[in-house]
Amino acid sequence: MVSGTNNRFIEIRDSLRLPMIGSPLFIVSNPKLVIAQGQAGIVGAFPALNARPASQLDEWLCEIEEGLSNPLHTYSTPYFALNQIVHRSNSRLEADLEVMVEHKVPIVITSLGAREDVFDAVHSYGGIALHDVIDANFAKKALDKGADGLILVSAGAGGHAGSLNPFALLSEVRRFFEGPILLSGSISNGYSLLGALAAGADMAYVGSPFIATHEANADDRYKEMIVASTASDIVYTSFFTGVKGNYLKGSIESSGLDPMNLAERDPNSMNFGDSGSQAKAWKDIWGAGQGVGSIDSVTNVASLVSKFEVEFQMAKDRLSGLTERP
Repeated sequence: MVSGTNNRFIEIRDSLRLPMIGSPLFIVSNPKLVIAQGQAGIVGAFPALNARPASQLDEWLCEIEEGLSNPLHTYSTPYFALNQIVHRSNSRLEADLEVMVEHKVPIVITSLGAREDVFDAVHSYGGIALHDVIDANFAKKALDKGADGLILVSAGAGGHAGSLNPFALLSEVRRFFEGPILLSGSISNGYSLLGALAAGADMAYVGSPFIATHEANADDRYKEMIVASTASDIVYTSFFTGVKGNYLKGSIESSGLDPMNLAERDPNSMNFGDSGSQAKAWKDIWGAGQGVGSIDSVTNVASLVSKFEVEFQMAKDRLSGLTERP
């Protein structure tokens, strides 16, 4: 059993309004969204690659730090997270790591590769390193290389996602790891947030609901399609990036493709370099999770987090009533 207890993680989690991180959304997450999430009392996150050109990353981090330093917001937290894509095609990684260390980013989320040197860079200034995994084997590898905690990306999560049931994946990982775990996959309201905690997670990872906010850097048609869609409108395929992911059927059809006839693509085709097709894929083919059926309007981040909070409390009250039965 790996302990992995991280007091800094617990300190941050317990200071938040709700135990959740707004997942880093390729293209969609920007300083405006991250600042709004932080001011609403949760942790916002963005992929370093969203800042283009690379020189913009320093500017974005300065903007976020300034935006979260305003004490006038009731729930505001100074914490945020940066997602580093640790994939061999990401030629910016080393430069982005230098900027990350310079700013002492409090939480760093790595994905598509676990590297000891990246975790060491985060630990050099006291940051927390969390790593995306889709199964127990990847979880063990990330922990062996120095990750402080894990983000379990289960079936139903938006964008790149695993195929395992969240309860099965969480239970399996908890058999060997007692440290920080976030659960990802169709957590789109306060009820599912409490469900993730009840199942053994420390926090939840929430993405699709934040796409349908005014602050998100997403096409209005994308936001409207999120609101109009249900779980049956989500297509799980490797066709667009080489890695299995969940996408909105409507966006696939709008691109002239048949969502029911998409070939499997070689994982080696994934490319996060300047000449890669990732940005095009996420710009035209829109990612979303199976929890979209719970999203009924485009709203602002503050209102969305308040909605989560009300539902979270209602879920706790309901469970309390169940446990009080004779």
